[in-house]
Parts: sequence; C-alpha cells; structure tokens
Amino acid sequence: MSRAVVDPGGGTGGTGLTSPVPASGVPGIPGQPDAAPADPQRHGDAVANAPRPGRGRYVALAALCLIGWAGSLAVGMSVDCGPDMHRIGLACHILALVLSFGAILVVDWVGFLWLLGKRDLHDTHRLETAAQPLIWGGLAVLLISGALIRPDVSNPLTQVKLLCVLLLMLNGIALAPTMKLLHALPAGTHFTAVAKRLRRRLLIAFCISQGCWWTSILVGLLNSTLRRWAGD
Repeated sequence: MSRAVVDPGGGTGGTGLTSPVPASGVPGIPGQPDAAPADPQRHGDAVANAPRPGRGRYVALAALCLIGWAGSLAVGMSVDCGPDMHRIGLACHILALVLSFGAILVVDWVGFLWLLGKRDLHDTHRLETAAQPLIWGGLAVLLISGALIRPDVSNPLTQVKLLCVLLLMLNGIALAPTMKLLHALPAGTHFTAVAKRLRRRLLIAFCISQGCWWTSILVGLLNSTLRRWAGD
C-alpha cells in the first residue's frame, strides 16, 4: 500500500496514499522527446479507491449490526419487561453510553490532534486498537438495554435517536478499511500529506460520528426530561 512511484531517472514520486512530490522528467535525448513525468496523485487516488480484499467481511458485519438493531427494536416494541427490568435496563443503558461514547471521544480527540500536527499518526492506531472492545461492547449493551426500556417509536425524536445509533454502527464499519489504509502509512505522516480522497473520507466519518453521538445523547436527555414532566 505504500508502494512508491519510481520515475525513469531513479527518483520516487511519493507513496500511493500520500500527496505527491513532483517527479522529474528524463533529460532529453537527441531525436527523442522527454519522457512525461508520472502522475503520482492519480496513482494515489487509484490505490486509495481500489477494491480491497475482505470486503465481504465488512458487509457481513454491517448486516449483523442491522439485524441486532432491528431485533432490539422489535423486542422493545412488543415485550413489556415490567418496571423493575425497565429500571435495570435504563441503568445499563446509561452506563453503556458513558463507556462507548467516552472511548469514542478520546479516540476522536487524539485523531483531531493528529490532524493539527500535535500527535503522531500511529498514536491514533494504538489508542483505537485498545478502545475498540469498549466502543463495540458499549454499543452491544446499548442495543440489549434499549430493548428493555420500551422506547416510544411513535415519537419522532426517538426515531431520530434510533436512526443515529444505526448510522453510528454502519459508519464505524465503513471506516475500518480506510483506517487500515491510513495506519499502513509511515510514522510521522501528517494529515496534509495524506491523499485528498482519504482525507475527505476521514473528515466525513468524523463528522458523522460526533454528530450522531451528540444527537443521540441530547434526544435521550430531552425524552427523559419530558417523561419526568409528564409523570411517567
């Protein structure tokens, strides 16, 4: 993935996933035109967007998340677990939210510091690897506990929250191949040196992650406050 573009004169034009360093042409030979320099930016985009092996695994994980989300929603709509289980489910729901969102905040913050040039690229890799069990474990508990608190799916705010949770999981899975490409780059690589299309993917995923998390939290707080006011 970090294969270099080598020009005929022996120089390198940049890695496939980083922005190019201009390649020099071959000095003119009498009777022959100068060789055109390589286009490493086009090469970098091609590498960043080329099909990757193991894509079926990510599709299977996305389908598993969708099934888990739909199952949680179906149980929550059809099964009344009673007030005691509702309290237990609500406590687990809050703890899972703190666990998963707290881990996400730390990972995204270190990634933001790398974007500003204040952290090394591989700092994000080490932190993400350590935080993944907390993030996905928290999301799994959110789905299980969400089925116990019997969400009001007729409420538009609740519908927004449920869609945000689904989008969070799908965004995390869609981001995994991009992160593999990113972490294959050499240590010390700056954000501005990464290929443009890869930078765009990272920024979009970051915005989706933070937007969906904060929306889910605010909707949950608002629904809880409205229920308390209504005396439920």
